[in-house]
Amino acid sequence: DMGGLIPVERSREIITGAVEKSAVLSLGRRLRDMPSATRTLPVMSSLPVAYFVTGDNGLKQTTEVNWEGLTLTAEEVAVIVPIPQAALDDSAFPIWDEIQPSLEEAAGKAIDQAVLFGTNKPSSWPTAIYTAAVAASNSLTAYSGSPATDLYDNILGVGGVVGLVESDGFMVTGHIADVSLRAGLRGLRDSTGQPIFLRSLQAGARYELDGEPVLFPRNGSMVPATALLFCGDWDKLVFAWRQDINYMVADQGVIQDSGGNIVYNLFQQDMVALRMTLRLAVQIANPATALNSGSTRYPFAVLKP
Repeated sequence: DMGGLIPVERSREIITGAVEKSAVLSLGRRLRDMPSATRTLPVMSSLPVAYFVTGDNGLKQTTEVNWEGLTLTAEEVAVIVPIPQAALDDSAFPIWDEIQPSLEEAAGKAIDQAVLFGTNKPSSWPTAIYTAAVAASNSLTAYSGSPATDLYDNILGVGGVVGLVESDGFMVTGHIADVSLRAGLRGLRDSTGQPIFLRSLQAGARYELDGEPVLFPRNGSMVPATALLFCGDWDKLVFAWRQDINYMVADQGVIQDSGGNIVYNLFQQDMVALRMTLRLAVQIANPATALNSGSTRYPFAVLKP
């Protein structure tokens, strides 16, 4: 029984790490933990309309307010780490400390890619932000236009991606960008040739756009050939934990790939497998706003390469 080798405190640390390693969860709004596998979240789908009353005895008119149910469904994220028994037997080797960052990164990457690009996305989770933003015409190609625009115009200028979100009645609260965009932002100059994002060559740049933070995930979740920047009202992206980190340690059995081929035989190869699982629900609310109560609104926009 090797379960006792993993302290309860460390299990909690890894769940915190998964949130930190995921850019989506860092910006999204966490709801209370789910007591069951699903939860319904009411979202206002139509707004009330007020009217002036004609004369002293005019009739006051009625209006409708409607809500739609948004379902959060907890889905499982899991990973198995095979470890040679010899490594565990070496008391000087901090095996769990070495594994922890890899588990954090794997969980964060899986969550970010599912939400942003739809990669291996569970069917119960919302349409990928990239797909939905393009469908809502909330997308822009970098350096496009005639004459060609720069990143400042693409992001903050008239018709930029921030403006696309605002025109739908939402306020941008953060950005997720590919790391290559750091150099693009650092290279922006004003009319006198002075850097916009650098106070000096010695001081580090504060990557904020219109006062909101820019996160640059290094977990491999961004696909720069598809999207350079996601911006939006991240309060509309909500998530809830259904189950904390759960572990199972096994020293017997086999690990197979999707084709049924045996990758590891734990008993024969003197290995131990650590399995980590968690269950998480993610949804994106798209409530009606006074600026756009139709079907074309969306609280996110994307800057394409």
